[in-house]
Amino acid sequence: MFKKKIKSFMGVVATITLVSSLILGCSSEEVTSQAEWQPIPEKTETTVEETPVENNEPEEEGEVIPEGCYRSELTNEWIDESLKDQRPIAVMVDNEKAALPHFGVNSCDIVYEMMNSTLNNRITRLMCILKDYNSVEQLGSVRSTRPTNFMVMAEYDAILCHDGGPFYNEQYYGKSYVDHLDSGFARFSNGKNVEYTEYITNEPYTNTNKNKSYQSISERIDEAKFSVTYTSNYEGPHFEFSDEDYRLSSIVDVQNAKDIKLPFPHNSSELKYNEETGLYEYYVYGEPHVDAVTKEVTTFKNVIIQGVSHTQLDENGYLIYNVIGSGEHGYFITNGEAVPIIWIKTTENGRTTFTNAVNGKDIVLNTGKTYIAIVPDDSWKKLTLG
Repeated sequence: MFKKKIKSFMGVVATITLVSSLILGCSSEEVTSQAEWQPIPEKTETTVEETPVENNEPEEEGEVIPEGCYRSELTNEWIDESLKDQRPIAVMVDNEKAALPHFGVNSCDIVYEMMNSTLNNRITRLMCILKDYNSVEQLGSVRSTRPTNFMVMAEYDAILCHDGGPFYNEQYYGKSYVDHLDSGFARFSNGKNVEYTEYITNEPYTNTNKNKSYQSISERIDEAKFSVTYTSNYEGPHFEFSDEDYRLSSIVDVQNAKDIKLPFPHNSSELKYNEETGLYEYYVYGEPHVDAVTKEVTTFKNVIIQGVSHTQLDENGYLIYNVIGSGEHGYFITNGEAVPIIWIKTTENGRTTFTNAVNGKDIVLNTGKTYIAIVPDDSWKKLTLG
């Protein structure tokens, strides 16, 4: 079922027919709970003279790779090969109701949502990770960052884009794994308060009302002399993917998860599973979240919910999540089903690994975009899956 799990078997040409029968015999409907992939026994020598057997059946065809494309390390979707080594950007996006509608979120590959402050009924902020940043016309609105975001964006060797933040960020600015662009992005005259007017643009933008011009995201990166391609900090692809859509229930016992209500009271964040599309639709403030660029509801194929303790830094509500840990809890959710997971992160810029708590194996995502919620441990019990 998981092509990436069995590719090591495909080199055995003499047993390719047997491999095919194993795959066909273990479809998502037939694999029993706790099923394990077993390696194919090596062919043993025999003294019997083998006679070639004519085989008129067509040879099994491999995966057809679209010309000039490769599978994205962030979504496993086919994207232009010119992007293969390009670093993504990680953009801090305001999630206050006054900031809506968002622009460009539907173009992002991975979207994190986490509590931004312990005040204001625990308002959340988004961190949107996007590899092909030259394809999105407008992304934002851009707001400030928090210390946690530096440690999370580093897992993707991303360039963090934000507008300011508390002085607690200063200890991260000089870290070897941190490249960040702070403020100075395009300001649009959209009738909102100034804090909701700043956006990433893929081309230079001139605000005729203010008679002021702004650089594109590529120009900002070049001016900062940041590497456009992955640096030595990059540890490789963050996730493992299945090339074929699968259901978690084909592997382990699962929990129903067609309606996910996050314990984010200010934003009322919710994910609802659409049976027809096989995707989770994101809701905020009780309404579907619609991207102002695509005019479509924001959807995700995969959902990861990560339970994390946090430390409040002062009376202003500033906080840091304790994202470095071992044996912590969470859920992996796809196709309306959830399994408990355990997450581990050992260093500030090291990858977070997510392990299926039932079978002890690293989770395998379905091809598509991923939503990751970092949920405070003290409100974990208010999370509901139904």
